[in-house]
Amino acid sequence: MSTIALITGGNRGLGLATATALARTGATVIIAGRDLEAVRCAADGLLAEGLRAEPLMLDVASPASVAEAADEIGERHGHLDILVNNAGILPEASARGDHDFVDLAAFASTFETNVLGVATVTEKFLPLLRRSTAGRIVNVSSTMGSLSDQSDESSPYYSSIVPAYQASKAAVNSMTIGLSKQLAGTPLKVTSVCPGWVQTDLAPGNRDQAPTSADEAARIVVTAATLPDHAESGTFISSGGAVAW
Repeated sequence: MSTIALITGGNRGLGLATATALARTGATVIIAGRDLEAVRCAADGLLAEGLRAEPLMLDVASPASVAEAADEIGERHGHLDILVNNAGILPEASARGDHDFVDLAAFASTFETNVLGVATVTEKFLPLLRRSTAGRIVNVSSTMGSLSDQSDESSPYYSSIVPAYQASKAAVNSMTIGLSKQLAGTPLKVTSVCPGWVQTDLAPGNRDQAPTSADEAARIVVTAATLPDHAESGTFISSGGAVAW
């Protein structure tokens, strides 16, 4: 039986690279996004390579959309083995306006997608994940959300001040810890991952300045999505190893 993997924001960038990498392991990947035409196009690209891929309409910022998507996957497959919470935004990178510290509109939209979106998708898909013999949940985070790095003057992330994005990723990390406790004693494992500074459209200049390709970044996501049974749950990792909370 093929492993069933769902990737939110899976039609481009890191999400598509992750979907492609997981499909190449033999998994059936469900490419989820709010633009149905875009996810269909992405899935068709993988199908053309002889890989298993399916499109799914899913807007993480809409609880109704997430619930409908979970019902649809339940009807299609009856279970889910891998959930990659990849969808995320960074509106602060281009926000303009009169504010001293944080653009409140950008803060609200960031949390709606990056935090509430992760919580909603996880909650609605947990019943399907519990039907897996080895369910894995991967929360795409960032070292920019590490409280240790934010307060460490020797960290390359110390000078970065994007409060909404950083707070959203810190919140995601907190959910990873809490969920690992909730799932203790079950086959399910949850991991936060930092893919690094990736060449995607997340922020202006990423494609030109970022040192890490989406394909390279996807490796740590796939590692977390395919953890062996003896691996620890509730960790925060990057390609370099453990990341300080």
